[in-house]
Amino acid sequence: MSISRRTALGLALAAVLLTTACIGGGTFRTWYEAPIPAEVTSGWTVTDVRVSVPEGLVVSEAKTILPKADIVWREDPPGDRRAQVAEIIRTAAERAVSGLNGARKVHLNITVTRFHALTMQAETRLDNVGVHNITFVAWITDAETGAILAGPEPIDAEFPALSGDDMRAARERGETQKSQISAHVTRTIAGWLGIGPDPRGSFTRSGN
Repeated sequence: MSISRRTALGLALAAVLLTTACIGGGTFRTWYEAPIPAEVTSGWTVTDVRVSVPEGLVVSEAKTILPKADIVWREDPPGDRRAQVAEIIRTAAERAVSGLNGARKVHLNITVTRFHALTMQAETRLDNVGVHNITFVAWITDAETGAILAGPEPIDAEFPALSGDDMRAARERGETQKSQISAHVTRTIAGWLGIGPDPRGSFTRSGN
C-alpha cells in the first residue's frame, strides 16, 4: 500500500471518528406523566386541534450531520418550516383523536417545543445512528368555555431514526421520515389520551 493511500485511509477513519464524536450519545424517551383515564376521554369529541410552533424556536437549514437548532426538517421543499412542522403534528394528532365520539366537545391544544429530525446528510451517510427528537406540550380545553380539562402536559415523542441501509430499505417500502414521525406522534398522543397502547419507554442511542 502506498503512503498516499495510507494517508487517505487514515483521514477517512479520522473523519468517521470525528463525526461519531460530534453526534455523541444519550438516553431518549417517549414519555408523559400518566395517561388520562379512558373513562374520562371516552366522553369527549375533539372538534379542533390547535398547533402552535413558537417563533422563538431556532430553525436550521445547515447541510450538516447534526445542526444545532430546535427545528430541523428537510423532507418538505424549502419554505416555512414552522408551518410544515405544525401540519405534521396536526395531522398526527387528528388521527390520534379520531376515535373519540363522546358528548362533550373539546379542543386539543399543542405547542411544539422541539422538532429535530434527521438531515439528509445524516440519513444517507450514517448507519444505525440518529434520533427523531420531537417534544411538545399538550392540553385539553372545553370547546365552549375554554376551561382546561387536562394538562398542560409536557410530552416527549422521541424514537430511533432509521439511517443508512435501514432507511433506504424503508423508503423502498414507501416509508418516509414524515410517515414514521407521524405514526409515532399519533401513537404517543393516543397513549396519553388513554385510547391506545401506552408507548412510554426510553432508549440509548447516538443522535441529537
